Amino acid sequence: MTSRKGRARRNSDCTAGGLRPALRAPHRRRAEGAEQAFVIGVLTSAADFARARAHGVCDAPDYEHYLADTAELLADALERFETVRARMFHPQDFEEFCLLHGLDPAEPAARDRYLVNPPLQTQLLAYQGEELAGDFLPRLVRARENGLTLCHADLLLDGGLYGGGLHGGGADGGGADGGAVPEETDEEHARWVRAAYQRGSEVFRRMLVGAGAGVYELRLQVDAPGGKLTAAARVLQWEDGVVRINDEDLELVCAVLCAGLALELPAVAVLHGSQGSHGSAAAAAEHFLPAAWAWSSGGPDWAPAARPVRLDGVAAQPGYSLGTVC
Repeated sequence: MTSRKGRARRNSDCTAGGLRPALRAPHRRRAEGAEQAFVIGVLTSAADFARARAHGVCDAPDYEHYLADTAELLADALERFETVRARMFHPQDFEEFCLLHGLDPAEPAARDRYLVNPPLQTQLLAYQGEELAGDFLPRLVRARENGLTLCHADLLLDGGLYGGGLHGGGADGGGADGGAVPEETDEEHARWVRAAYQRGSEVFRRMLVGAGAGVYELRLQVDAPGGKLTAAARVLQWEDGVVRINDEDLELVCAVLCAGLALELPAVAVLHGSQGSHGSAAAAAEHFLPAAWAWSSGGPDWAPAARPVRLDGVAAQPGYSLGTVC
């Protein structure tokens, strides 16, 4: 089988699943009666490509050819599978994973285990035909970073986000230490996390409603045990209240807000960008105004910052009261 450019398809073996058909196409994981799924790990830089070749991950002659081969695999997967997901294949993470589990990095089975490792599922992105070399590669990099933050937040909440609280997880009722947790205690913990998550989502919604139409970026920082929890999300909001935001960014923002509110940790948020309606280019030039608002939290609620704030180089004035926003 050849590619659209007439080259023989090379192995881009950062894939996971069960069956390995001829032509060394991606591994597939397929259960009887279950949705067909395809998972692939993507090397997001030439440096990572060079490091991963030492483990036989792919045999493309250079990174440009690797991206072309991977794009072809993804296009083929969209036609053959109901669900296509990707994550960044990080060589150092992979090597450390193999060391931890006593695996040989050169073995395909090691790559399978790395790609479908449950604690790393937060790094997966749904692929829907995006241009690989466009915005999708940077999104994969951010998804890895976001996933590490989500794991940190989940640990702080004793598995309340992904260990059976909000997003499902283990069905054995085990605690963070693997021991059994009484059902009533487990359910009470889940309700506590769920309530904090809903409050965090509502805080974010009120920030956006108060800002009105415009193009914004939210930056969020929570001072947490083990290191700061950070999140950033770009938001496009129309006059009718419709909001465009990447799903993975929304999940991260809500999770970090949840952890901060649940544990009553010190936190600061800055929403900045251009405020105005999305009309013609001329109208935009006339009506878009720079804006930057800041809020802080040290307990169960968020309020306008007590003084001007600078976060990640962005200066902002105290924001509006979220309690007055419907």
